[in-house]
Amino acid sequence: MKKILITGSNGQLGSSIKKLELEYPNSSFIYTDVADLDITNKDEVLDFFEKGGFTHAINCAAYTAVDKAEEEFELAKKINAIGPANMATAARKINCKFYHVSTDYVFDGKGHIPYKEEDACQPPSAYGKTKLIGEEMVSQVNEKALIIRTSWLYSEFGHNFMKSMLKYGKEREELRVVFDQIGTPTYATDLARAILDIINTEKNASENPVYHFSNEGVASWYDFALEIIQAAKLDCKVSPIESHEYPLPAPRPFYSVMNKAKIKKDFNVKIPHWRTSMLECLDILKPKN
Repeated sequence: MKKILITGSNGQLGSSIKKLELEYPNSSFIYTDVADLDITNKDEVLDFFEKGGFTHAINCAAYTAVDKAEEEFELAKKINAIGPANMATAARKINCKFYHVSTDYVFDGKGHIPYKEEDACQPPSAYGKTKLIGEEMVSQVNEKALIIRTSWLYSEFGHNFMKSMLKYGKEREELRVVFDQIGTPTYATDLARAILDIINTEKNASENPVYHFSNEGVASWYDFALEIIQAAKLDCKVSPIESHEYPLPAPRPFYSVMNKAKIKKDFNVKIPHWRTSMLECLDILKPKN
């Protein structure tokens, strides 16, 4: 029986793992959030791991306020780098396999070919910098830790782009959305299932255990918004704008599509297209009569 610790369990990914729990009867799940475990406290983390006797740990905890991170760099670094490193260290000490979730924001977004895991990371934002520091610290203290970068996460849980579009699409006559930032929307349930399937296969990661996972396909934020509004049959116009017309404190990568060949090859992960998953999530969010 696997004993899997989930940190940040009230977020989108943690909540999605909870949703899938019954699909993995050979695993028991222990869910924590900041009130249960402060991952930035090294001694508390080590004590928690030693008493828990976990076989696997998935770190879903993160500071994700991208714009606020420009002003709160040290706090973001504490949660996105020091905390994961504490967990990776504790996991190594008790021989527990550690899985850490990172982001496409580690790339500068100046490319035009899907990013591979070994491509240079030059994050333009404070948030991206703290996530990259987190990757580096985790790898330094635990070379077997598996790092999974994902992108544009949405779900039926918490706050995210899809839920915002549905809300504003009902309230407004027009939505203006950037069309010059290109990436891939990722349904948190698909990411959660991929991680749990990797744990279930018990296959070993490659020598460089960094992987990319997003849904298949490519979109701009405008494309994603338009599909959401049309699929939800909302009477709201969606208009494309350039990023400079909607300035934000943190710079975003203009192109952050990720190559997923490695995770497919090493773990035989099956990945749905983003439109398929978007419709699945939308069906859950639709009010039931």
